[in-house]
Amino acid sequence: MIVWSIFLAVLVIALALDLGVFNRKPHEIKAKEAAIWTGVWVTVALLFSGIIYLSFQNEWIANPTNLTPTIAVLKYITGYLIELSLSIDNVFIIALIFSSFAIPKKYQHEVLFYGVLGAIVFRALMIFFGVALITKFSWMIYVFGVFLILTALKMLFSHGKQKDAKDFAIYKWIKKVYPVISTVYNDKFFIKKGGIKFATPLFVALIMIELTDLFFAIDSIPAILAITADPFIVFSSNILAVMGLRSMYFLIVGMLDKFRYIGYSLVVILAFVGTKMIISHQIDIPEWLSLGVIVLSLAGGMIASKMIKGKEA
Repeated sequence: MIVWSIFLAVLVIALALDLGVFNRKPHEIKAKEAAIWTGVWVTVALLFSGIIYLSFQNEWIANPTNLTPTIAVLKYITGYLIELSLSIDNVFIIALIFSSFAIPKKYQHEVLFYGVLGAIVFRALMIFFGVALITKFSWMIYVFGVFLILTALKMLFSHGKQKDAKDFAIYKWIKKVYPVISTVYNDKFFIKKGGIKFATPLFVALIMIELTDLFFAIDSIPAILAITADPFIVFSSNILAVMGLRSMYFLIVGMLDKFRYIGYSLVVILAFVGTKMIISHQIDIPEWLSLGVIVLSLAGGMIASKMIKGKEA
């Protein structure tokens, strides 16, 4: 319980410093700043694997799945990479939302900051119930496995198809329940005009990002649960990946066209993880193999994007 408390305390401090100190004034996040913060969060996540090792070695934390320290670290890193890789697809949607509502770049970080707060709460609840389901009903792992494979197939056949965010059902629902104004008013989420309180595009973008992240979590949480049902590993790897998503967004949003085949890497990862869940009671796939498939899939997508684009040019 002490390790849980320390992790949550550090998380709160990091969020407070982020908005209260480093990004107190709205500004456009340049590639250099995004690269530095991406490096910081990736480094923190990798260094945290040492805390995972020590926690399981010295029994600082409950170990319901009886993991050895080494296996716990491998599962943590694998889970982190899965969440980080699946977040790439989330970046496409976030970019589409910001573009559709013409959100100025200097206000995008603040929207993402509050989006992360909501994501932490939603994912914590999903992880809690997901672990409980798999622990109590072992057959649920097959349900999650089939779901991931179907998601991979859907992603495969819808690859490259995008539409205006204003056509999303979420946006139409928001307009029905609350007045929406189309003009951005600095960093305000609400504005009062003519005695009526309107939601600005910043608030609409925040809600849409929050809900789309929830939909993405429906894919990513089962994917991590395929690696381990240990709640601390699932939660820490997931949340640290989400924390780095904001800086990663500003780093790679301008390079989306350069890695247009990375979506196929995500298809392979989801299909592999789904298959692993389905056969988990019959065949034990080692952690090094899972980690290798994820790394090779991402590398393959990036190399294919580079080589194929080069030939076309």
